[in-house]
Amino acid sequence: MTGHDLLALLPMIIIASTSVVVMLGIALHRSHGFTCALALYGIYLSALSFAFAVPEVPRRITPLIVVDGFALLYMALILASCAITVILSFFYFKDRNVNREEFYILLLLATLGSMVLVCSSHFASFFLGLELLSISLYSLIAYPKSSHRHAEAGMKYLVLAATSSAFLLFGMALVYADAGAMDLSAIATKALRGSYTMPFFGGLMLILVGIAFKLALVPFHMWTPDVYEGAPAPVTAFIATVSKGAIFALLLRYFTEMGSQNSPSMLMIFGALSIASMIGGNLLALFQNNVKRILAYSSIAHMGYLLVAFLAGGAAGAQVVTFYLITYFITNFGAFGVITFLSNAEGDAENIECYRGLAWRRPAAAAVFTAMLFSLAGIPLTAGFIGKFYLISSGASSGLWLLTVTLALSSVIGLFYYLRIIVSLYSPPAQKETYSLSMVPFAGTIVLAVLTALLLCIGVYPGPLIEGITTLMGKFS
Repeated sequence: MTGHDLLALLPMIIIASTSVVVMLGIALHRSHGFTCALALYGIYLSALSFAFAVPEVPRRITPLIVVDGFALLYMALILASCAITVILSFFYFKDRNVNREEFYILLLLATLGSMVLVCSSHFASFFLGLELLSISLYSLIAYPKSSHRHAEAGMKYLVLAATSSAFLLFGMALVYADAGAMDLSAIATKALRGSYTMPFFGGLMLILVGIAFKLALVPFHMWTPDVYEGAPAPVTAFIATVSKGAIFALLLRYFTEMGSQNSPSMLMIFGALSIASMIGGNLLALFQNNVKRILAYSSIAHMGYLLVAFLAGGAAGAQVVTFYLITYFITNFGAFGVITFLSNAEGDAENIECYRGLAWRRPAAAAVFTAMLFSLAGIPLTAGFIGKFYLISSGASSGLWLLTVTLALSSVIGLFYYLRIIVSLYSPPAQKETYSLSMVPFAGTIVLAVLTALLLCIGVYPGPLIEGITTLMGKFS
């Protein structure tokens, strides 16, 4: 490995080193504030290292890793999301009497696994990155271990994620047995020839099952509401954004290079998953009274929306997916940020009744939550509206009319359950409160204000973000 290779990998090297430094720091001095600051400083250094990595791309580093504009864009998004999660976690665990410091080691390792995923060009790096992310999430979901609900959610995710990993491994074995290679480019070459033998096609289907589980696509979605409800609010935000974003980036790289969108069988399978997720996610959310479960089913529907642009194919489809993921990240961090800052040691502020009359008690928090819900619903002047507009445009331009119409109609269904929460926010407060909402700290106010400003700026003027995505992903097309 040359010096240029190390420069290209510098963001990942710094995150890996930060996790070790944080672990040593905990051994020397156990302090929640110090550990959080150390993690944030490592993320800051990793972000600065992009100045050294950008001139070195695109670069293939061994058969396992490829660092290009696509990978750097997603790594930057993952780092920003990790920084927000660290801030949310600090305030979430501040008043809880648990061992809080080890949480940040797990969070950094999950971030490292996500970064490996978006750079993966080989089955080995794919699986190593996925397992590093998944194993860290098992513990993050069950954190703190004193809570039975967190432990139950972590156990459910452990069992089902291990099952999906078994599907992935068996699928990789079948593909390797037929193609004689685990390198993405070699497998893509075979796939583009159209020589789909039964073992090869069966292996791809098993890999797809594993990926569909990670993305919570119907019918592999059953873990999602229970894990979202049981995990700590900052971890739920991380799963909804970084975990799914990294998997979708990997899906783009693997299946786009294989030309899977040009395969009628793949188009039919992905289309069925998309339609089932859009309809199933939105319909199931109608019957929920828990805000975290509503957002869980909402995320299932949004992954279905993203598959429409994915099936549109080409560089344009990848750019639309990336744009929508960025808006989705901002919106979910804003929504779960409100939940986090209003939660206390009694538990998370997750039932709709907890938010009744919030506009009268915490008007700023209610305004932020309203903006985020409007964006998820695709209301104009928000980033979510622009994202859905591009999704529908990409689907229509590619002739995917069934998927495009389903997207539009299911979004109307989704509007109902978002409005349920918004109506509760602005309803008269209950005479007797059953849950005492916490005050939003000053630093939390800054975070929510920045996220809301980004949401509205992208919704009104998306041009700079679109141009930046097009420039960075030019080498990917």
